[in-house]
Amino acid sequence: MERLLALWIETLGEERPDGSALRDYLAILDALMVLCPFTEPVRLGLFVLPIRAPSRFFGGETAVLDAVRQSVRDLIGCEPSLGVADGLFCAELAAREGVVLPVGATDHFRRAQPISVLGREDLTTTCRRLGLHTVGSFADLSPAHVAERFSAPIAELHRVARGELSELKTQRDATLARRLRVERGESEMTSEQMGFFGQRGAGDDRAQAAVYRVRQRLGVDAVMVASLRGGRAPEDRASLVPFGSPEPPTAETAPWPGQLRAPAPAMTLRHRVAVQLIDQRGDPIRVGSRGFLSAEPTSLLFSNRVRHEVAWYAGPWPLVERWWVLDRRRAHVQVVLAHGEAVLLVAELDRWWIVGVYD
Repeated sequence: MERLLALWIETLGEERPDGSALRDYLAILDALMVLCPFTEPVRLGLFVLPIRAPSRFFGGETAVLDAVRQSVRDLIGCEPSLGVADGLFCAELAAREGVVLPVGATDHFRRAQPISVLGREDLTTTCRRLGLHTVGSFADLSPAHVAERFSAPIAELHRVARGELSELKTQRDATLARRLRVERGESEMTSEQMGFFGQRGAGDDRAQAAVYRVRQRLGVDAVMVASLRGGRAPEDRASLVPFGSPEPPTAETAPWPGQLRAPAPAMTLRHRVAVQLIDQRGDPIRVGSRGFLSAEPTSLLFSNRVRHEVAWYAGPWPLVERWWVLDRRRAHVQVVLAHGEAVLLVAELDRWWIVGVYD
């Protein structure tokens, strides 16, 4: 097996909501490629590179380790965990423990590992019941007995435990290379044809590549896109995130009692607009303690004294949140103006605000 240097950076092991982990990972990968063009991205937080050739160039393995550490420190300001061993499986384990194994010591290191490092909980449970607690004790079973008693994936893990295979099948992230290409703005172009049902075409790919180039020149926050999050009101749920940020790992499943129901406004305002809701006599309308309007709305008055007549309204929908801490009280009203525009109003702190606009 080839002697490998593995880098494990725990802070990059999981993607962040703004996508910065992937960007930092790519920056480190580019820096490592300067040191060794054969550096491989394995999965977020983990890199691997052959150490034999770089050690000849830099004057030894210690010099390579120092150069790698300094590159990571300069880029993200944290200390990576480095390990050297034969094969990817053992190199990652060595990196997580921060050990550099001497030549010829990988087999003993692998055999001494707990059986759980093979990544199968069912195998770990079964082996422990049989009194097999280490990778070495599992490796000592005959291949015929393993094939007879276990499934094909377990037989493959047995080959890893015996040192016949250098890595686990699940050790590499198969999607990482494509994600890195997209992050660089190098996504593959498709044909010019655009499908009837909205499939991606060449125009979409060119637009996406242009956005990535703009972001690389002007910064991560140069291009923002809309994203939905949990919340009770539309103005709470709508947020802007940097383009390319990962999707939330799970769908929003919280019940959010009191959530304003559909239809949702097509646009929510980052800076809500102060208005006055007026009744027929010209008096401001209030929301009473029981959640009712003090009168029927007839017009909407803006700060520049522009007045629009109200053709229809619905609500109010009172909302009291975290009364034990904030005691925040709001009430939403949907209003259709005489010229056809529909807006979402919120009453809070004895004032009315436009927070959304409907199509």
